[in-house]
Amino acid sequence: MKTPIDVLMATLLVFVTTLAHAALDVFTCSPEWGSLVTELAGPRASIFVATTALQDVHRIQARPSLIAHARTADLVVCTGADLEVGWMPMVRNQAGNERIQAGKPGFLEVASIVPRIEVPASVDRALGDVHPMGNPHIQFGPKQIRLAAGELARRLIRIDPAGEVEYQTRLADFTRRWDAATQRWAREGAPLQGVAVIQHHKNFSYLFEFLGLRQVNSLEPKPGVEPTSAHLRELVENQKSDPVRLIIRASYQSPDASEWLAQHLSVPALMLPATVGGSEGATNLFTLFDDCIHRMLSALK
Repeated sequence: MKTPIDVLMATLLVFVTTLAHAALDVFTCSPEWGSLVTELAGPRASIFVATTALQDVHRIQARPSLIAHARTADLVVCTGADLEVGWMPMVRNQAGNERIQAGKPGFLEVASIVPRIEVPASVDRALGDVHPMGNPHIQFGPKQIRLAAGELARRLIRIDPAGEVEYQTRLADFTRRWDAATQRWAREGAPLQGVAVIQHHKNFSYLFEFLGLRQVNSLEPKPGVEPTSAHLRELVENQKSDPVRLIIRASYQSPDASEWLAQHLSVPALMLPATVGGSEGATNLFTLFDDCIHRMLSALK
């Protein structure tokens, strides 16, 4: 005869098993998309994040572990705009998973559905690692994230229609909080408007556009080319006519070049998290923006 404890344990086992089978398997190329899926899917999704904020997403290898995760994925969420072109196509091809191939509901490249900046008029490899479809670092555009959330919710509902009510509810809640945060960031970041900066790579161009910072130059002589001594000396000379107030690098980049230039120009060198997880404070999409703005304001003081 079964005791009440036996019945309870059997019920819990069925419940846990149901949840395990119901959960979507989501592969995200970088932490910002893992954070966004968490916001919209909650416990309905099992989320794998392929990279960290301490890695350059341009330069990832298609490791067997990534292929294994892609093989079982119901949905893949990446940036696109050629950011992951060096590894993600190989991962998807080797995975042999029809659900996540191009054109399928299970494959979302966010850059394809949001406006992009810095789209070149023409592409010449002699100019460096130029992205033909524009700057791919869209995680720092509040408008881009808002649009991405709407499209992601639609994909989740299409793949998992049983969760439609939960996805819609979570999207509405996220959008409300995101709009309020966007207004707050604009207020808090007002002192940054017009501030001239040099950044290592154009990681933060969308954030600068949103807040009104003015990018004077890059530490890279060409996109994707590491700083050279000659280029750094040229930057020092240029600042005599157009001085900057901040020199910024991303969390995955070496501090050497930015600190050298900061010493020669007597301005702060600053690290900003490249994405969620790039600093202790950047634990999700909201605190990523909070932390970046706080760090820039603090450095100016």
